[in-house]
Amino acid sequence: MYSNPIKHGPKPYKIAVIHGGPGAPGTVTDMAEHLSDRHSVLEPLQTAMSVDGQISELRVMLKKHAKLPVTLIGHSWGAWLAFMFTARYPTYVSKLILVASGPFEEHYARSIMSTRLERLGESGRQEYLHLSTSMNNPAVSNKNVAFARFGKLMSDADSFDLESMLEINQTFCHDCYNLNKRVWEEADYLRRTKKLLNMGKDIHCPVVAIHGDYDPHPYEGVKEPLSRILENFRFILLENCGHYPWLERHASREFYQVLEKELES
Repeated sequence: MYSNPIKHGPKPYKIAVIHGGPGAPGTVTDMAEHLSDRHSVLEPLQTAMSVDGQISELRVMLKKHAKLPVTLIGHSWGAWLAFMFTARYPTYVSKLILVASGPFEEHYARSIMSTRLERLGESGRQEYLHLSTSMNNPAVSNKNVAFARFGKLMSDADSFDLESMLEINQTFCHDCYNLNKRVWEEADYLRRTKKLLNMGKDIHCPVVAIHGDYDPHPYEGVKEPLSRILENFRFILLENCGHYPWLERHASREFYQVLEKELES
């Protein structure tokens, strides 16, 4: 058995790192462990099958285990979740750090998959088609293996030069595929209807977005919308850096320098 949240370091916990996906638990463990050399860090694992469920789940864990208010560091989908959580429970959060967030307006997202497929090459595109077919085939009862392989394939396309490979820890997620499908359908609706972005009107703490210039999730889709909606926002762009800055050979050192500076201020 594992504990949820995972605790890195002793009490008190003033920092929480939120994983992406939805349904990609364990993908921020390396970041949490690195930060725990100087800080005590919570790593909550999202198991609820809805957006509201994940927000509520996070509130319960932070209320029980953290010293409030916390600094929330959210990666990818976790950045959106942290954003929505902060809008709903502003007294829980002192600072919000968005790492490689998905774009906050739909039109910025239209190029993401085409960029990935272009980078994958012919063999990668064939694997993409095979895995997509498997995940959409009603006759395939357990789609979690294909989902994990799909996540690894996308991480290859999303990255500039990884020092170590990133994989979903399926020990933490008994049904990652369905969790991803259900939560993402809701999240996509919230972005399309601009409800996601408009939640920023209820966020008053400092917000910092850190993004790689090689990330297929275009940084303009984070920088431009949030600059309009948030009252206290800064954006930091890292060079030669993809979707997982803490694992990038050319950018991880700068990423951690930026992150430590934000955690100390």
